[in-house]
Amino acid sequence: MALFRITVTKKVRTNGIVLDPGMQVEVATQSLNDPVHTNGGQVVVDAFMRIYGVDIKKAGALNGVYLRVDRIG
Repeated sequence: MALFRITVTKKVRTNGIVLDPGMQVEVATQSLNDPVHTNGGQVVVDAFMRIYGVDIKKAGALNGVYLRVDRIG
């Protein structure tokens, strides 16, 4: 099992959704691969919805341009 920290790196204002730099979530996955690009990033989408109540997929921010992925465990 791997633990990842996903951090927003740039301000996003799209479709009524605002993401600020520094917003971050931690997700655990069975895979050692980047969770943003695995299974459509669903675990990352779910984590941002659960913690911040925002849909990063709808904001178009589910990619490496706006998110930094760090493996922490």
